[in-house]
Amino acid sequence: MNWLLPEYLADALPLEAARIERQRRAMLDLFRVHGYELVMPPLVEYLDSLLTGSGQDLKLRTFKLVDQVSGRTLGVRADMTPQVARIDAHLLNRQGTTRLCYCDSVLHTMPASISASREPIQIGAELYGHAGFEADLEVIRLMAGALAAAGAAPTRIDIGHVGIFRALAETAGLDAGQLDTALSLLQGKDVPGLQDFCAGLPEPQRAAFLHLPTLYGGVEVLDRAAAALPKLPSVTAALATLRGVATALPDLPLSFDLADLRGYHYHNGLVFAAYHAGNPAALALGGRYDGAGAAFGRARPATGFSMDLRLVAQIVGIDDAQASIVAPSASDDAALAAEVARLRAAGEVVIELLPGESMPEGPRCTRRLVASGGKWTIEQV
Repeated sequence: MNWLLPEYLADALPLEAARIERQRRAMLDLFRVHGYELVMPPLVEYLDSLLTGSGQDLKLRTFKLVDQVSGRTLGVRADMTPQVARIDAHLLNRQGTTRLCYCDSVLHTMPASISASREPIQIGAELYGHAGFEADLEVIRLMAGALAAAGAAPTRIDIGHVGIFRALAETAGLDAGQLDTALSLLQGKDVPGLQDFCAGLPEPQRAAFLHLPTLYGGVEVLDRAAAALPKLPSVTAALATLRGVATALPDLPLSFDLADLRGYHYHNGLVFAAYHAGNPAALALGGRYDGAGAAFGRARPATGFSMDLRLVAQIVGIDDAQASIVAPSASDDAALAAEVARLRAAGEVVIELLPGESMPEGPRCTRRLVASGGKWTIEQV
């Protein structure tokens, strides 16, 4: 049937669309008062620009087409983060710290999960130009605040650091194939498979790799990690950063997972993921990706997060439509027109009935304007 949409694409009907729009406005307003400036990158770019610095996963998720003007290959963005990094490095070209935010649709060739849309509405914030972990703290707080503003305050925020695995892999001398295998096993917490993989590795790296899947939980995990992992400078520095996060954010529901290697080929420091009760998937993902913009001529320290507004709306649930007021047409009544204008200015939904129109089917109309004693007043339907 021609009117059916492709798989994993869907219309947002009035109640869902209204919920998504309220969440978008609440988050962007929060970003604005924290100094994050809104940018709007184009939907398509030259493919090389879109995929600069990205991993194989993003390449596979990107739709490709030929530009009829230039003859070059274009990509439909699957992630707005590389575009924002390009804007910071190439267009704004500021020397100090830059805070940017964004919100728009992206398109994926395949859904991220069986319940995901291929057209997420990606909203996020990025902080460029500050290498200290204070920038990560700001971004983690902003992520938690954004979810709270959308009605989905996080019940758990997992924190990890890819530098720990990177240091262990380097000292163990893993080649590219072994690295990908180890990443897959650790992300899946496949302990039997990891034991087989580590059989030929030298100590203490073998023991350290086997400990990683067990190092998750509260702040006590960091003490266990310090005792179990080799005293490598990069490992010690990463654990110190994680302790700093735990100390600085005591009011947030933090947990730690040292086997969280999501985005390993993209991130190079702290990584974080926010969860909401009753939903197994992360609502927001973020982390540090220093070196952003190098391909555009200027490497910059960077950290940020993003989320899919469609997913957040599904988790939070759809609010009932705002109760509306029905009014007769005000075209010939100045007093009625003034009252309708006053109510709308106050945020009320007022629907003026057209000739012959009865109560609207869509909006929930619970009140109506009626003439009484020479005035227009509201009464319950």
